[in-house]
Amino acid sequence: MTTVLIVDDQALQRLGFRMLLEAQPDMTVVGEAAHGHDAVRMTAELRPDVVLMDVRMPGLNGIEATRRIVDSGGRSRVLVLTTFDLDEYAYEALRAGAAGFFLKDARPEELVVGIRSVAAGDCVISPSLTRRLIDAFTSTHSRQHPPAPRLTRDQQRRLAELTEREREVLTAVATGWSNVEIAAQLHLAESTVKSHVSRVLAKLGVRDRVQAVIFAYDVGLARPD
Repeated sequence: MTTVLIVDDQALQRLGFRMLLEAQPDMTVVGEAAHGHDAVRMTAELRPDVVLMDVRMPGLNGIEATRRIVDSGGRSRVLVLTTFDLDEYAYEALRAGAAGFFLKDARPEELVVGIRSVAAGDCVISPSLTRRLIDAFTSTHSRQHPPAPRLTRDQQRRLAELTEREREVLTAVATGWSNVEIAAQLHLAESTVKSHVSRVLAKLGVRDRVQAVIFAYDVGLARPD
């Protein structure tokens, strides 16, 4: 059974999520929290597989709650719920360690599949949505900060560990290409691309493709169009 903690400041929203999830034969809701402080506390107590986290809540918001949950080193993975017009919130949530995010207008079956994917250790952000999200935020970000980032020693070290081909694959991932698209563009087998992606994640010390995308933008390997 996949255990889920629902975090949302709206009681009706929590009820809707609970009804949907408890109708699934492989899921159970272990608790509900109305704000970030309760989310952090209940995650530590209940150790759910997935925390379904709202972004905007009174008091401790979903981004900071996500950061505290991830920093605690527990097994729970966070799936953030947001709306697309909150690009910057979603981006910061991913930087805080969320396993991904879903739009609140997603179809119920999409959310269920997303929770299963997160519980299995995957990221649930589609490549096209990742591209739109990161591009939208970095376009704003680039107008407020120097275009050439100054790399930290740690960033330099991790970047230097990548081969030229792995850099190409990382750049393609940051562009929003799927494994199939990367394979076609770089004339590689899809299985080879998967191996390259796995090695990139391991060398960078990141959990998933989303964190790899953020690293690529942080070090200037990828830039908005």
